[in-house]
Amino acid sequence: MRQRNEIAFSVSGRWALFSDPLTRVGGEKYSYPIPTYQALKGIVESIYWKPSIIWVIDAVRVMKPIRMESKGVRPILYGGGNTLSIYTYLKDVEYQVRAHFIPNERRMDLEPWNEHKHHNIAKRMVERGGRRDVFLGTRECQGYVLPCEFGEGEGAYDGVPETSFGLMFHGFDYPDETGQNELVARFWEPVMKNGVIEFIPPEACTVRRKIRDMEPMPFLPGKNFSVADEAEEEP
Repeated sequence: MRQRNEIAFSVSGRWALFSDPLTRVGGEKYSYPIPTYQALKGIVESIYWKPSIIWVIDAVRVMKPIRMESKGVRPILYGGGNTLSIYTYLKDVEYQVRAHFIPNERRMDLEPWNEHKHHNIAKRMVERGGRRDVFLGTRECQGYVLPCEFGEGEGAYDGVPETSFGLMFHGFDYPDETGQNELVARFWEPVMKNGVIEFIPPEACTVRRKIRDMEPMPFLPGKNFSVADEAEEEP
């Protein structure tokens, strides 16, 4: 079902690393077999983002077979120097993504709400491949965005009725979106049906873990936020 203020696009890349951020502090890293809600939200925010809107990821379609490959890397240690680690990446990935935005009720003081303007700009940014660089989970995994019709073409798992992936990281609850002064991680159990994963909304996640106390990011007009930022994108 088509959502209000919806966009659809395909994103692809040679490598991807979608891991639980709670386990990313040093050591070896291993990718989930599918993208997380938070990773896809980050991709959409690289396409177009304003603090007065919240992107909601509706679904992702896996277009290419899930393949993994391990690499030896030398990450920089926090205390200085290097170490040797094994990172396991997804290889040669492509996804179709469907998402829509809703107003961020806690940031409506920043600019007049004009959903049609935001929707038109977002669609133009999809056609241009995004406003900022797109990454598939981590900075070393460059992604490339193209407009598409969700469901078009042949996907690798179109004929697979159902695949479960167990408990996975869903995303973060940030204080500027929830109104709570804390950072919380959400988890869920995704199921892929005929190559498509329908995401539950953040508020439907029942497994949560508080990470730490956190204050909302302040936006100061004229310093780190301007209501005129969209002017360059108007026709």
